[in-house]
Amino acid sequence: MTQLIWNGLFVGSFYALVALGYSMVYGIIKLLNFAHGDLYMLGAFAGFAILGAVGGVSSSMALPVLLAVLVVTMAVTGLAGVALERIAYRPLRRAPRLSLLITAVGASFALEYGMRAAAGADPRVYPLRLGGSSLEVAGARLTVAQLVLVGVAVVLMIGLNLLVTRTREGRAMRAIALDPTTSSLMGIDVNAVISRTFFIGSALAGAAGVMAGAYYGKIDFLMGFLIGLKAFTAAVIGGIGNIPGTMLGGLVLGLLESFGTFWLGGEWRDVFAFGVLILFLTVRPTGLLGERVTERV
Repeated sequence: MTQLIWNGLFVGSFYALVALGYSMVYGIIKLLNFAHGDLYMLGAFAGFAILGAVGGVSSSMALPVLLAVLVVTMAVTGLAGVALERIAYRPLRRAPRLSLLITAVGASFALEYGMRAAAGADPRVYPLRLGGSSLEVAGARLTVAQLVLVGVAVVLMIGLNLLVTRTREGRAMRAIALDPTTSSLMGIDVNAVISRTFFIGSALAGAAGVMAGAYYGKIDFLMGFLIGLKAFTAAVIGGIGNIPGTMLGGLVLGLLESFGTFWLGGEWRDVFAFGVLILFLTVRPTGLLGERVTERV
């Protein structure tokens, strides 16, 4: 039981990191950015390229090098997210939402098959793997790599929550989410805040991509598709647009998958996850911590 809980929390931390980008963007401009999962893939390949340029890394230097690559990759994917918003989404911001949704799907395919053209269709083995010993805690086997990656994810999520709730930038984000027109009249640069929101969300997805590559050891150009859907599911479960709810939703989805795999078998894991999504949309469409809001006309 303890091992199942730990496995669920570990996977859920990845889902939560990616889901936060979905939730932030939806909370501000009501856009379901289905290209967001592919920024996770882009982050994994950016980390792969940087590590390949660095060359061989000794086991004693693996963690410092990984953290440095993580920071650089977050900057790369953050800028990619800003470019995506500027080129694909900003010109259509006042268009019907269906147009934005179709554009997001098109951007997702462009990122996927652009990476296929650049890096090839074959999976790549990550140049750096986090190894190390393991320890037993209450009957669960925890590896050092898992503890490090979960620790990084927790730090990033806490940092984001503090940014949104305690800073001037966070107040601007929340104001735009409530009323972008009035926020503009009050002197807030709406376009700049939205761009920074895309940067932060994309950077978190890129960080998750590097962490996944370093842990699982293999990446490919379609790796962002499924986790993008899982992250969207996590955001819906927790309450899309709600930052703490999205974090909770990622962890809950990870736990549900862990127990679902144990009960039903690994081949039913995705069926179980998306079945839970349907259940939540039926029973509580606003999610665990989401609130029902009335849209302004």
